[in-house]
Amino acid sequence: MNIVLLGAPGAGKGTQAAKLVEEYELPHISTGDMLRAAVKEGTPLGKKAKSFMDAGDLVPDDVIIGLVTERLQSKDTEKGFILDGFPRTSAQAVALDAELSKLERPLDAALLIDVDSEVIVGRLTSRRMCKDCGYIGTAADATCPKCGGEMYQRDDDNEATVRNRLDVYEKSTAPLIDYYRGCDLLVAIDGDRDPDVVYADVKKSLGL
Repeated sequence: MNIVLLGAPGAGKGTQAAKLVEEYELPHISTGDMLRAAVKEGTPLGKKAKSFMDAGDLVPDDVIIGLVTERLQSKDTEKGFILDGFPRTSAQAVALDAELSKLERPLDAALLIDVDSEVIVGRLTSRRMCKDCGYIGTAADATCPKCGGEMYQRDDDNEATVRNRLDVYEKSTAPLIDYYRGCDLLVAIDGDRDPDVVYADVKKSLGL
């Protein structure tokens, strides 16, 4: 099962991907995680991407496409994969189709987790991350419930940046929904519900 996950930042794509990974052992390819790792390690790619990420802007296509293409050639993706955070534009979708065609592994579905933008603003601005273990919690978590570490707000989770990210998403990424609908691959799910209810709907819609 080769899946692209679609939806605005904070729609819950990562949560649903984690459930699919656990049950079906598909590799979860999150460009956000890959980029944050590159930034943390201070790689040339990471340094190039950091300025765009901090402002809430899209990282340039050439950086992302190179990263993803390399990852899709790994052996663990042969039985399927979940792409999260890529493609984000129609141009990236066309590039991805070309790469998957070369690998003879076309997409099975583009899964859209759909959530109202104001709900997302509330979700993301209250999100906190543990400095030690990376646990994702909320502003209610004074310390990490997992390891006791310090919780902090990521630079890209303040309200101004969140709204900019959503604006960028609407302008650049929303056309992808039409692209995949035109390819007859789009599966749209209401993401503003309990994650387990959303997941049950995801599995049913994907025929799993």
